[in-house]
Amino acid sequence: MTALTKYARIEATGLWRANPDDQRREVIVSIGDATLVISDMKDQAIAHWSLAAVARANPGIQPAIFHPDGDPAETLEIAETHGEMIDAIETLRRAVERSRPHPGRLRLIGVLGSILTVVALALFWLPGAMQDHTLKVVPKVKRASIGTALLRQIERVSGVACNNPRGRIALAKLSTRLSAGPLTVLPAMTRDSIHLPGGLIVLNKTIFEDYESPDVAAGFILSEVVKRAQSDPLRDMLADLGLRENFRLLTTGEISEPALTSYAEVLMTARDTPAPVDQLLAQFNEERLHSTPYAEALDITGETTLALIEGDPMAGQDTAPLINDADWLRLQNICGG
Repeated sequence: MTALTKYARIEATGLWRANPDDQRREVIVSIGDATLVISDMKDQAIAHWSLAAVARANPGIQPAIFHPDGDPAETLEIAETHGEMIDAIETLRRAVERSRPHPGRLRLIGVLGSILTVVALALFWLPGAMQDHTLKVVPKVKRASIGTALLRQIERVSGVACNNPRGRIALAKLSTRLSAGPLTVLPAMTRDSIHLPGGLIVLNKTIFEDYESPDVAAGFILSEVVKRAQSDPLRDMLADLGLRENFRLLTTGEISEPALTSYAEVLMTARDTPAPVDQLLAQFNEERLHSTPYAEALDITGETTLALIEGDPMAGQDTAPLINDADWLRLQNICGG
């Protein structure tokens, strides 16, 4: 913490590029909370490197060239005229190296801070601030990995994801038609639909098997699209698991299996929260789909879903089929042989 405070006001210019095929860009380099902040000349941040995962490509040689540990393609070159910044980075790298536990105890990834720095920050940050920092540095590929690990836990009680080849092809077509991202179907989920970290939407097979119209399934999917846009699923997960797992993810890049099991149970027993009607109707309108079939699937009387029926953006209009009949039949049999 003292080292970070000492160097907090140091800035320097440098040359940065995201990969070898890009031109080098002149940037401003500064030291933030456990990160090296790289900003463009308009002071807009374009990259954050964890101080725990900064490596030097040319020790002892000037100009100094740094890169994220494990990703030598992205580089930052700092001229010897900015020796104070180079010394600051090297000092912090050495401090982090001394704080590391024995090899093999932690699996660090480029965006995660060191144990020593994070412990110090955790003493002063509120849990919400640590959560914000974690969400900021966890990359998309790690979010997807967490979502996949969580799905495996859900499959233990809901059955393995349905894998009929033709059904999966039809499911991919439906995802593309609705711009929904990755979809998967489970044979015995206790809820109709959920969304997981990484953007994965998980559906119960009954939304295909129990209804005649694919517009009903589309409604469940669009509902998850709206809810996913409203609230980061990884944020929701960390809020439920608490500070310990937040800290584990920030320092090791992993969430423990017991925590995944616990959160899978939370998801499966939670009550479905409806998507805001206005945003959901806007999604139906954007996709040129009727909202009434979905509303009636939720409540056959229509009493609790009257707003979706009365606000149907395609009311009185003929719409193009969502998918063809053959693909709909394949989706209805996606969990079959």
